[in-house]
Amino acid sequence: MAIRAKKVQPAKVEAIAAAKAVLETGSDYIFADYRGLTVEQISELRKQLRAKNCTFKVIKNNFARIAFEEMKVEGVAEYLSGPTAVALSTEDTNEVAKILYDFAKETPVLSIKGGLIDNEIYDAEKLEAFSKLPGKKQLIAMIMSTINAPVQKVAATLQAYVDKMSEGGEAAAE
Repeated sequence: MAIRAKKVQPAKVEAIAAAKAVLETGSDYIFADYRGLTVEQISELRKQLRAKNCTFKVIKNNFARIAFEEMKVEGVAEYLSGPTAVALSTEDTNEVAKILYDFAKETPVLSIKGGLIDNEIYDAEKLEAFSKLPGKKQLIAMIMSTINAPVQKVAATLQAYVDKMSEGGEAAAE
């Protein structure tokens, strides 16, 4: 549970509202410890994530806890300790996770804590396995090629038969 002050401070209420507004822009969240990253490294990571329509935000933990409580999202409080950045994604979350894990391999100071994807809590190991899955667009392409393959074979067989008949048909007519 988030720590709440006895006296309401307008500046903090505004900060919580701002944090909530930022967190509501994403549907899936991946939490990472960014301690030790340089400005250039964070900028490069943000650039890579922006290509996948993802944002990488640093939000004060207590504000994030309260914002998640107000959004009725449970189970993320354990990831909000220490310096935490949140990757906010709306689609292709496994590709976002892949970018984060690839970046963490290059820059070991970045560590992935866990995430909330489709209202399910993922720990770091489960999130790493999730990052290795193909993306939604890749899965659709695989399914479509599987569906299309038999039709292509039938069409190729029929075309071969037509070609054979046209070659053999002239010889048979003579």
